[in-house]
Amino acid sequence: MKLDSKIFDRIRVKPDRDRLEEDTYPTCQFPGCNRPGTHRAPQGRDREGMFFNFCVDHVREYNKSYNYFSGMSDDAVRAYQKDSLTGHRPTWKMGVNRQAADGPDGFDPRATGRQRAHARQNAEHVSRARKLLALEKRSFDVLNLPGEARGDEIKARYKELVKLHHPDANGGDRSSEDRLREIIQAYNVLKKAGFC
Repeated sequence: MKLDSKIFDRIRVKPDRDRLEEDTYPTCQFPGCNRPGTHRAPQGRDREGMFFNFCVDHVREYNKSYNYFSGMSDDAVRAYQKDSLTGHRPTWKMGVNRQAADGPDGFDPRATGRQRAHARQNAEHVSRARKLLALEKRSFDVLNLPGEARGDEIKARYKELVKLHHPDANGGDRSSEDRLREIIQAYNVLKKAGFC
């Protein structure tokens, strides 16, 4: 075994756990306890950011008896809980600060917005037809239908063309099989796109 190997140069020995706790943690602040204070516990209301250092047993005991609201009246507790809904930040009712909302010339920008919203709401709703994709447009052309055709109109046209070009309807003539394939593919494209 080589003692000057690169591998054995960087081996570290883990320090003893008890010695590590004693060195890095202060002693427990519970009266009469000399164990390391490994756990922090809050000191209470109006002392935010300040903590006691306790050992495991004493922090459990402290947490069982801890009450943030001790010494507060019921009304004060309710007020605290109500304020906690808004993160203890001040709030105002709607419309209280109306004078400040008006611009320097007395113009209220919210009124203009309201008028536009009412105009949009009262205007007739015109549904826009989506733009047809190239494959969908070609499928409508194969079926000899306008791009606005939907549902039953497409199905009826499909049935009509299949009956016309099917070999059984032509007495076994296979000359229009390619046209039949195009019709079936066009119908399937329109069906997948949700037109029928």
